Amino acid sequence: MTRVALFQMTTGIDPAANAAAIDDAVGRARAGGAVMLFTPEMSGLLDRKRDRAKTAIRREEDDPVLATTREAARRNGMWVHVGSLAIARDDGNWANRSFVIDDKGEIRSRYDKIHMFDVDLATGETWRESSAYTAGDAVVSVETPVGRLGLAICYDVRFPALFEALGKAGCDVIAIPAAFTVPTGRAHWHLLQRARAVEASAFVLSAAQVGLHEDGRETYGHSLAVDPWGEVLLDMGGADDGRGAALGFVDLDPARIAQVRSQLPSLANRRAIAK
Repeated sequence: MTRVALFQMTTGIDPAANAAAIDDAVGRARAGGAVMLFTPEMSGLLDRKRDRAKTAIRREEDDPVLATTREAARRNGMWVHVGSLAIARDDGNWANRSFVIDDKGEIRSRYDKIHMFDVDLATGETWRESSAYTAGDAVVSVETPVGRLGLAICYDVRFPALFEALGKAGCDVIAIPAAFTVPTGRAHWHLLQRARAVEASAFVLSAAQVGLHEDGRETYGHSLAVDPWGEVLLDMGGADDGRGAALGFVDLDPARIAQVRSQLPSLANRRAIAK
């Protein structure tokens, strides 16, 4: 069994405070026996007021949250998947970027969110991620202590082609860090996470933002670990059931992947659909 930790956060507008929370979580995850910690989307800064946010968003080499996390990983000798950080690009836009950091504090992989959250919800909420962020264009997976880890971020979960590609890449685990809104979370969060696990015959680990944030938004929470059969192994709850920021642990059985793929070999049976 391989133990991992999920850090459910209520990220605020102060990167230093968010960095300290991650630093503490890395130490607690290590003490709890985890080999890898997973954090949510926008772990370092969650601020819908972009004029204020831009004063805190840095280039990758200057980002204080990334630097703190790398040092915490090195100091504790454990791997960390930073769900994502807002990173300044050379073209003046930002990237919504995931990082996989090894137990020596080195960055092993990066992934820029491909699908931008541009929606008008019935609740009146409007989001235009593409107005500030540049979408990525690469499918990314990397070898880690939990096996081959595929990377996705939040809104990506609604686009099956990405997960088909990750399945073809032989991913054992897929990380889907998120900051889901409450209305979309209630409607689709569990459904989509379980579907992606089943499609890829892989574990899905989804560390999530939760609760009321300093910038006024509210996120759904319910950080999940789902096994390759679609069974929920861990649900950390959300504001709807009185749960908030927390550290959760789950033990993954690598043999479960082979078991499911032998019983239901959907990856091997998949055929190209003629256009």
